[in-house]
Amino acid sequence: MATTVTGPAPRATRALTWGLFAAWLVHDLEEVATMRADSRRVLARVPAAVPLPDGWREGGLPQRHVNVAVALMGTVVAAASVHGHRTGGRSGPYQSALLAFGVHGFGHVALSLAARRYTTGVVTSPTVVIPFWLWARHRLRAEGVPATASPRAVAATVPLLWTTHALAYLLTRRARGRRGDLSVPSGRV
Repeated sequence: MATTVTGPAPRATRALTWGLFAAWLVHDLEEVATMRADSRRVLARVPAAVPLPDGWREGGLPQRHVNVAVALMGTVVAAASVHGHRTGGRSGPYQSALLAFGVHGFGHVALSLAARRYTTGVVTSPTVVIPFWLWARHRLRAEGVPATASPRAVAATVPLLWTTHALAYLLTRRARGRRGDLSVPSGRV
C-alpha cells in the first residue's frame, strides 16, 4: 500500500533523499579514478579459461567502460533519489537504494580487508557511504518515516551492477567499432 505525501518534503528529508545521490557521486568519483588500475590487478588473476574481452586481462577495464558503467548506475541512484524526494523518503525504491548503498559500503571494506590492500571504493566507504547511510536511516526513523526497503530489491543490486557493466560493454564496444579500437595496447597504460 503506497503512502501519499502532500506538500514539500521536510528540509531534513530533502537532505536525505538528494544526499543519497551526492554521497553516491563522491563515492563513485573515487571509483572512476581508481577502478581501471584496480581491475587490472584483479583481471590479471582471472584464469585463462575464463573468456574476457580483448585487452581486459592485461589492461583492466577500459576507462571509457568504467565511465559509462558509473553513469548508468548514476541514473538508477538519481531516479531513486527523485522518488524518495517526491514521497518524503517513504518510497520503497528510495529506501531500498539507500540500504543497498550502505550494505555495499561494508562490501568494499570487507573486500579490501580480504585482499589486504587498497581496492577501489574503500576510502569513501567508511568515510562517506556508511556514515551517510547510518545518518539517513536514523533521520528517517526520527522523522517517523516507516521502513519500506525491500530485501528483494536490495538483493537485485548485484544483478543490476552486472547489468550496468554488460550495457557499458555493449555501448563502448559499439563506439570502438565506429571509431576503431580505443583500448590501450597491452602493456601500456
